[in-house]
Amino acid sequence: MVRLPYLTALTTLLSYGILFVFGHLRDFFRKILDWSKSNNLQGYAPICLGYEDFYTRRLYLRIQDCFGRPIASAPDSWFDVVERYSNDNNKTLRRTEKTTKCLNLGSYNYLGFAAADEYCTPRVIESLKQYSVSTCSTRVDGGTTKLHTELEELVARFVGKPAAILFGMGYVTNSAIIPALIGKGGLIISDSLNHNSIVNGARGSGATVRVFQHNNAPHLEEVLREQIAHGQPRTHRPWKKIIVIIEGIYSMEGELCNLPEIIAVCKKYKVYTYLDEAHSIGAVGQTGRGVCELLGVDTADVDIMMGTFTKSFGSCGGYIAASKEIIQHLKRTCPAHLYATSMSPPAVQQVISAMKVILGEDGTNRGAKKLAQIRENSNFFRSELQKMGFEVLGDNDSPIMPIMLYNPAKIPAFSRECLHQNVAIVTVAFPATPLLLARARICISAAHTREDLIKALEVISKVGDLVGIKYFPVEPVNPHKVKHLKKIE
Repeated sequence: MVRLPYLTALTTLLSYGILFVFGHLRDFFRKILDWSKSNNLQGYAPICLGYEDFYTRRLYLRIQDCFGRPIASAPDSWFDVVERYSNDNNKTLRRTEKTTKCLNLGSYNYLGFAAADEYCTPRVIESLKQYSVSTCSTRVDGGTTKLHTELEELVARFVGKPAAILFGMGYVTNSAIIPALIGKGGLIISDSLNHNSIVNGARGSGATVRVFQHNNAPHLEEVLREQIAHGQPRTHRPWKKIIVIIEGIYSMEGELCNLPEIIAVCKKYKVYTYLDEAHSIGAVGQTGRGVCELLGVDTADVDIMMGTFTKSFGSCGGYIAASKEIIQHLKRTCPAHLYATSMSPPAVQQVISAMKVILGEDGTNRGAKKLAQIRENSNFFRSELQKMGFEVLGDNDSPIMPIMLYNPAKIPAFSRECLHQNVAIVTVAFPATPLLLARARICISAAHTREDLIKALEVISKVGDLVGIKYFPVEPVNPHKVKHLKKIE
């Protein structure tokens, strides 16, 4: 968890306060100057009103060039970023024909499968020729190919569950599955930092939702005891079912789930567990099987395992792995299975091929090497950032490394200066994070070489000094490592 220093909190609040005051002053004078002009709404109410519109106009648009940067190549360790410009103070951005080759520290390409691969790419091309781009149908109509069936069986075997079901989008896997599992009369207990897809799925289910402190098993037990004792609101009847929802790696924090303790609490109170492994499956664990393998938890103790194919497998879509009874129930009731177009066959083939490489079923040890490389790269990069004095969130082995920025002025300054030095960084601010907790989120890949990482560290350190985001003392340099970490010309 982030412990925001008082001085940093004060200066950050002051910065936002200045932006809000001047924004409202500009709005006030704009109304005076434009009072005689028609708003051209022709009787319709404005779609955007209030602080959402104010935040967009007066804060977001000033720095929107730091977000949504288009790329013109595969999201490999290096990629081509399309240059943009604005003639109206960043209200609109226009693309140019120019591109800049940048070191990619933003994509979820954990194992490097998003670029051309000697095993995966030929098989994906062959599947494209055989099945075309889309099935143009839902799974229950004509949208199930033998590739879909093969991947469901492979996913179930890979994560250690009896059965699995596929979905065309990772976000929808959570937002559509949760309402199919629980409804009115049920109770969802969710980690306070769960992803938006989980939040929306829980809200849409109709179940009562309670939140426990992030990664805090004792507080989870406290919430469970209180809710079980009180029962449903007004009637105080027993809950029909209770599901605890957690993530394997929290995407904005880079933290591993405290899974063993949380599972122990869930087993004690006989409640179901739902584990979102979007960022952990394929990326952590000795053989890439996620946080259960990494933390020594039996997958039989996790009732529902969710994951996506976007991060470690270089594809798209998501899955649910659980008992055969749960999977059959989802196939009969989940709208995302019944009404949505099935996964693109080439995307399915990409996952099958990538998973076989990880398992070593391609006849090589490339998968094991990739897993070792992502661990080594992640731990090296995190360690060096901490030595430089940055406030870095997350745990060892996690490929996600948030660097705290806090102040709104430091968000565009850090992002633009890194891009100027050919390093592409993702910055994250409100509403994706709390208002005072803006950060840069770095994602490490097995495709990054040691030279790539050293180059990135040099740029980030230089920009960090320039922007002023080294909140901790710099660790003295070990003379024996200077030669190893010498500057790459």
